Amino acid sequence: MSLLDIATGAVEKAMARGASGAECTLSEGDEFSVSIRMSEVETLKEAGSRGAGIRVLTGKRVGSSYTSDLTPDGIAQMLDAAFRIGEITTEDPFAGLPDEADLGKLEGDLQLYSPDIDSISTPERIELARRTEAAAFAYDPRITNSKGASFDAYTGRRVFANSLGFSGEYRSSYCSISVMPVARQGAAMERDYWHSSSRRLAGLDQPEEVGRIAAERVIRRLGAQKVATQKVPVIFEPRTARSLLDHVFDAVDGRSIYRSASFLAGKLGEKIAADSVNVMDDGTLPGLMGTSPFDDEGVPSRRTVVIENGVLRNYLLNSYAARKLGLHTTGNASRGITGNAGISNGNFYLERGTESPEEMISGVKNGFFVTELIGQGVNIVTGDYSRGAAGIWIRDGELAFPVSEVTIASTLQEMLAGIVGIGSDLLFLSSMESPTLMIGEMTVGGR
Repeated sequence: MSLLDIATGAVEKAMARGASGAECTLSEGDEFSVSIRMSEVETLKEAGSRGAGIRVLTGKRVGSSYTSDLTPDGIAQMLDAAFRIGEITTEDPFAGLPDEADLGKLEGDLQLYSPDIDSISTPERIELARRTEAAAFAYDPRITNSKGASFDAYTGRRVFANSLGFSGEYRSSYCSISVMPVARQGAAMERDYWHSSSRRLAGLDQPEEVGRIAAERVIRRLGAQKVATQKVPVIFEPRTARSLLDHVFDAVDGRSIYRSASFLAGKLGEKIAADSVNVMDDGTLPGLMGTSPFDDEGVPSRRTVVIENGVLRNYLLNSYAARKLGLHTTGNASRGITGNAGISNGNFYLERGTESPEEMISGVKNGFFVTELIGQGVNIVTGDYSRGAAGIWIRDGELAFPVSEVTIASTLQEMLAGIVGIGSDLLFLSSMESPTLMIGEMTVGGR
């Protein structure tokens, strides 16, 4: 039997046993990971997995279970377990499947799978990691060590069916290369990293390019200083700006909203950011990491405007959170192979601006260019923000000297409202991305 047949069959069996609703998720995949350190293989993993999960509703009671045994006996035992669990759970008035009218899937090739990842052998994959590390070492003699280079790959299939008649499946693939070189200058040592990722092997940057960029980044950190505590403009490079966007996602996650655990609860339609800020969640963009034809409840992926010209337009919701809030699902349901659906992003991003990073830096007389953030230090409920940071100090419009062992502090409310520059350098390496952005003033805590 195909995986889709197994999923629809499990749902039919659940309904025949008296369930008022049921949904089944199946996944199978192969993953590969190799890490190289000092030119030698340090770890190598090849693994395959298959699994199924069932969620059954009996009225307002929910039970779920999973199995890696996809034989008829294994599926039967999974169903037995789900019904037993459902019998002892508390009724939840918001439990249920999506509205039938909301179900569906995107048609056409979303470029989620490429066979070229499976076309290269294990020795070739090892060599890609080795070349990445070698390129970093070749850049500068001060790079004397490495925390490793890696090549990772995944290919798999996702299947979903429910008792409302929805069934669908899609294949996906992923690969990446990365390296973290270590540089020494006197007694001081610094490290940094770079990576490239893609749905297809041909979409990866060349290992030599990844190694060179990682090397450039670590060399520019040598000789890092502390600075005096002061309030200055702060520019976040895309890698660190992405973490600010991650906090925004946490704040618009429907679960945080209905729990009143977000500083954005009750703020729909209100101005929460600078006029230039437009944040989108788009699961329809071909070939990107957050794209899929449907979410994990069978609702089609879509483009949702989260922030428009600084105004909060939408939260991100699955059907459960939507019912709790009296709103409508945005197609952001996410789950493993078992349990109730959570919420995740599609391709969540801040729309690009018009300035290059160099233009933004050139307009700052005294400020901080952040290349690394350390620790958590963020309270989504209150918006309080304080994190360790490292980067490069800006003086008279130029990157002057490296900085480390400082903190940056503000509130997320003030940071969003204080965005005065958005770069043109938006690049999708993951499902959450931001271009370079500048905040007019933050407190940099140093000596």
